[in-house]
Order: sequence, then structure tokens, then C-alpha cells
Amino acid sequence: MREIVLDTETTGLDPKTGDRLVEIGCVELVNQFPTGRTYHVYINPERAMPREAFEVHGLSDAFLADKPRFDDVADAFLEFVAGARLVIHNAQFDMGFINHELKRSGRVTIEIDRVIDTLQIARRKHPGSPANLDALCARYGIDTSKRVKHGALLDAELLAEVYIELNGGRQADLGFTAGGGNSRVLATLRKVRPRPEPLPSRVTAEEAEAHRAFIAAIGEKALWIRYQETEEPPAAASGSH
Repeated sequence: MREIVLDTETTGLDPKTGDRLVEIGCVELVNQFPTGRTYHVYINPERAMPREAFEVHGLSDAFLADKPRFDDVADAFLEFVAGARLVIHNAQFDMGFINHELKRSGRVTIEIDRVIDTLQIARRKHPGSPANLDALCARYGIDTSKRVKHGALLDAELLAEVYIELNGGRQADLGFTAGGGNSRVLATLRKVRPRPEPLPSRVTAEEAEAHRAFIAAIGEKALWIRYQETEEPPAAASGSH
């Protein structure tokens, strides 16, 4: 399953009052694993940046002055997200801006049923606890040291990690990788010591002889002959299991 984790930065809180997109960041997941493919763009909002918004993301009028308009990047953005579910934290906010920009540029808007809202998932999974991105990163031990200010691509990357944890973590490998959610289990397994004495063989003398006869019938080039030469015949076995 292909999913796109998405985040935006804007000039304010409401596109209906003239606020615009200034940044889009996307991270591709396939079966809830990052593929390494991303989409990232800064956008000239064609209006002044309010100080309140600048203090959040640090994108100034001067920085955005030479960036493309949304209409210039809309097709590339739609191509990147085509056919995928969108994963967004507080999806109503971001989708409000994206669909407003798409409609403004004369393009078809994105259906809300394509969107998964991680804010709703977090509130259901952790009722009564803070559900913003910083709080969820802290809960799941995700490093946010690079997040000095909000940035769409960085926040999408962090949200991708949160989304995977909200869905149970990297269960394909049981988390037995560096930084995995089950690293404590792996550490415990590493401490397991071998038995002081090996268990006695459960192969009877008759079974061992039948095995040797079978190998002899295969031929002298049989791979099993190599192992047979290093094996010791079992002691008299009781045949009990």
C-alpha cells in the first residue's frame, strides 16, 4: 500500500481570509516503510508574511520572493501524491489549504476520504494525553533535535515515524534493528547464555545407521558425507522422547 505523509506551512490559519501555502513536504511510504522518495517545495504566497507566521516557520518575504507560485508546482505535487492515501496530522487544516489552492488554480480538489488524520488516531489511542507532534515524538522516543522551527519536510519525516508507531511499530522485523521499538527484547536475547552441557542426542543408533546407509546410496559426492565424517555415533539411546 502506497501512502504519502504530508505537511504544510502557511501564512496563517484560514485560506478563506487570504492566507496561502508557503511550503509542502511529503514522504512516501509503501507498506508503512519509507521508500526514500520525498517531495518538497517552497511557494511564493504572493502576499506579505505576517510576523506571527514567520516566528513559527522562519520563512521570510525575501526568502520566498523568488520561489514558484502554487500554480507552477501544482501538477508536480498532484503527480507525486497520485493514487496514494494521504497521512496528515490535523488533516482538516492542511487539506483546507491544499484544496483551496487547487480550486484557485482551476484544478480538481482531493477527496477527503483519501486522507488519514493521525491526530484523530492519536486521540483515540492515547485519550487525555497531548496529541501534538512534539508530544507524540516524545512518547515514542523519536529524535526532534533538528526541529528548531516548523518545516514541512522535516515535520513530514517525523510524522511518518509517529504514524508507524501509532500502527504498532516496525513489526515486519519485530523491531530487532538499531533504534527499533523492541530493542530491549533484543538486548535480553543477547544475554542468554548457552547450556553448561549440551542435551543428549535424541537419535537412536538404529536411526543413525539408517541415515548412513541412505547417504552411501546417494553417492560419494553427496554433501552429507562431509558432515557425517565429523559426527560421532550416538551412544546407546533409549529411544524415549
